[in-house]
Amino acid sequence: MSLYCGIACRRKSFWYFRLLSTYVAKTRYLFELKEDDDACKKAQQTGAFYLFHSLAPLLQKSGHQYQAPRHSLLELERLLAKFGQDTQRIEDSVLIGCSDQHEAWFALDLGLTSSSSQNAAIQKPEMETELKGSFTELTKALFQLNTKDASLLTMAQALLRWHDAHQFCSRSGQPTKKNMAGSKRVCPSNKIIYYPQIQVNLKELEAAGWFSHDEVATALRKKSPYTQQQDGTFWLPPKLAIAHQLIKEWVEKPSCSTLPA
Repeated sequence: MSLYCGIACRRKSFWYFRLLSTYVAKTRYLFELKEDDDACKKAQQTGAFYLFHSLAPLLQKSGHQYQAPRHSLLELERLLAKFGQDTQRIEDSVLIGCSDQHEAWFALDLGLTSSSSQNAAIQKPEMETELKGSFTELTKALFQLNTKDASLLTMAQALLRWHDAHQFCSRSGQPTKKNMAGSKRVCPSNKIIYYPQIQVNLKELEAAGWFSHDEVATALRKKSPYTQQQDGTFWLPPKLAIAHQLIKEWVEKPSCSTLPA
């Protein structure tokens, strides 16, 4: 009996550390793509693209579910050429994730115009006919997508919306320029860097704040659900809540701050 338990524990530990190793490797790879424009551009060569039009993702109906088709760089270049678009438009895409095998995933909106692009928006009906799909409002299709696509498309939409709203510097009024991954925008005239940042919806949340790994770990060790901070009080959900378990799992995993800068 003890031998069986020992084997089961070793197997569990093996799969846990294997998943953890994959998570760390993906995080490091994405960090590299966000910081190195050349590496990101190279990743596009073998990556996959999700397409949007005016913030609505391209979806294909499959029974009672929606699927989000992905396109290779070559397919995207052919598509743009067919509609008289410059392939430079691909630089408007944003990095949204990668597979365990480090296939990078990008999102590109063909219905928005950027300050750095001379291409006009492509008409939606012609594009839908060509791609055999429809650009559908994400809120209408969210619960008919699988978990992976729903998560990726939600993040992609938020990032594309942020870039569309921050094409000009708030101080100089000059056009800002995104890096290849879309993880930041820079004003060439004064070098101010703008980063994406998802604002508190006060209709849904009373307050929100950033807390360090140590602060959350300390809060988890407290017997009282309330932990006093210098700038206020925050509390953790009870142990039976899913939210509590998610926070506990995050604390117990190595944080991204341990990655090399």
